[in-house]
Amino acid sequence: MTKRQVISARQLSGSLTEAVLDDGTTVMVKGGNGPGATTAEAAGLRWLAATGTVPVPAVRGHDVHWLVIDRVTEGRPDPVAAERLGRRLAALHAAGAPAFGAAPPGGPTDAWIGLAPMRNVPGTDWPGWYAEHRVLPYLRTAVDHGVLDHREAGTVERLCEHLPRLAGPAEPPARLHGDLWNGNVLWGPDGQAALIDPAAHGGHRETDLAMLHLFGCPHLDRILAGYQDTAPLADGWRDRIGVHQLFPLLVHAVLFGRGYARQAVTAAEEALRRV
Repeated sequence: MTKRQVISARQLSGSLTEAVLDDGTTVMVKGGNGPGATTAEAAGLRWLAATGTVPVPAVRGHDVHWLVIDRVTEGRPDPVAAERLGRRLAALHAAGAPAFGAAPPGGPTDAWIGLAPMRNVPGTDWPGWYAEHRVLPYLRTAVDHGVLDHREAGTVERLCEHLPRLAGPAEPPARLHGDLWNGNVLWGPDGQAALIDPAAHGGHRETDLAMLHLFGCPHLDRILAGYQDTAPLADGWRDRIGVHQLFPLLVHAVLFGRGYARQAVTAAEEALRRV
C-alpha cells in the first residue's frame, strides 16, 4: 500500500476519527477495544469482502492499536436497497466457513463482539458449539457480575440442553457478519447498503437475521423477502429467532446490565415451551 499523508482529521468519538488523505480519500481511523481487536476486525472485513456479496469498507491498514478503513457515504434506507441487501446476505452466508466458530483467515482465536471478548473455537455440531462457545460463557459472566441469579441461569442452561431439539434442520456453517444490528447497516445514497464493524466467524445463518430482528432494521420485511427469494430458510425459523438472540442478549447483559438479562431469560422460557 502506498503511504499517504493525513491532511485533515476530525475526531468523532474517543476511538473514531475521520481523516482526509493527500489523495482526497476520506478514511475512518478506529482504535481497538482490546488485544487482537483491530486484527480481528481487519480479517473479518477482508473475509466478507472476498465473497463479492455485501459491500464492506476496504481495509487500508492496521496495527495492534489502530484500524484504517474507507469511509462509507451514508444516505437513507430504501425498500429496493433492503431487498437487495437480503439477497446479498443470503449469498454472503452461502459462501460458507470451514466450521462453526471458524475465525476469518488471519484472524485471532480471541476476538471481540463490540466491547465484549469472543472466542472463535471451531466445532462441527451447531447446537453443542453454540451452547458451549456463544451462550454459556456470557451466562457465567452475567451470573458472576450479579446480573442474573442462579434460578434464571438454570432456565438458560435447560434451554442449552434442549438445543438439539430446538435448532431445526442441520445446516452447514455460514459466513456470518456476526454483529448484525441496525447500527452496523449503513444505507448509501446509491441504493446500496454496506455492513461495518463485523464480529465475523462461521455460524448459523439464522443468527445474523435474528440480530436484525432483535434491534430492528428499516424495511426488515423487504430484507427478509430478498433473502427468502434467494435462499429460503428452513420451516419454523421464526420460532427459532429467540434461540439465536440468546447470544447477543447475553453479550449485552454482560456489557449493559439487567434489562438485557431479563430479555435473555424470557427468550429461553419461550423456547422451552416448545419442548
